[in-house]
Amino acid sequence: MQYISIQNQIKNITMEINKEVYSTVHHLIERCKDGVKGYKTAAEDVEDQDLKDLFRKYAVQRDSMITELQDQLHRMGKTDDESSSIEGTLHRAWIDIKAALSSKDRKRILEECERGEDYAVKAYEEAMQKNLPGELKPIVAQQYQDVKNAHDHIRSLRDSA
Repeated sequence: MQYISIQNQIKNITMEINKEVYSTVHHLIERCKDGVKGYKTAAEDVEDQDLKDLFRKYAVQRDSMITELQDQLHRMGKTDDESSSIEGTLHRAWIDIKAALSSKDRKRILEECERGEDYAVKAYEEAMQKNLPGELKPIVAQQYQDVKNAHDHIRSLRDSA
């Protein structure tokens, strides 16, 4: 009897850990989807060719991050809810990108992109504090570094605008 009770407790703990890991990974996927959509929008509408190229690069980067995270969910026996952010509205962090783009003000455009990156960096920092499984942790750590580098690059461009 006691053996079954311990087995059930272990199963419940494992299920809770899996829910937390899924929730964490799903949140990262959402922030990456927001980044893809925000950067694609920016790349389509910005006039400066250097920014157009940079925004396309970051959109592709985020798209590959999404694929990598979804692959990890698949390995855990989970799937990502495809009907989420990318098909819906942009996260509020990216919502003002259209207004900034219409202003044609390079600094303002970069400020809005940086604001979107702030949310992505925060999401990754929170994820890094979680107890992620072995294979997932280095992936999230690398993606965090990539997002942080993009954020810092955008900020540097903004400061020099």
